[in-house]
Amino acid sequence: MSTLPLGDEPTNIVCPRCGQSILTKLDYKATTRTHIIALILCLMGCWFCAPVLYCTSCARNIEHYCPNCNAFLGIYDH
Repeated sequence: MSTLPLGDEPTNIVCPRCGQSILTKLDYKATTRTHIIALILCLMGCWFCAPVLYCTSCARNIEHYCPNCNAFLGIYDH
């Protein structure tokens, strides 16, 4: 796992794989937590709110990648 200081925004770092100074590329990934919250919303009758979780970053992890070599640099789990 990465020890790089990564947050919820692109970060300027030197890629440990290619050695280039880069601004990280973000990729939002739904997690088990996202699916459970969506299921709970559906069971409570708020089925119309569940898809919103998959369109926003509030219930998804943010993965950081190098835009040059596509190396996985770390994850931000909020």
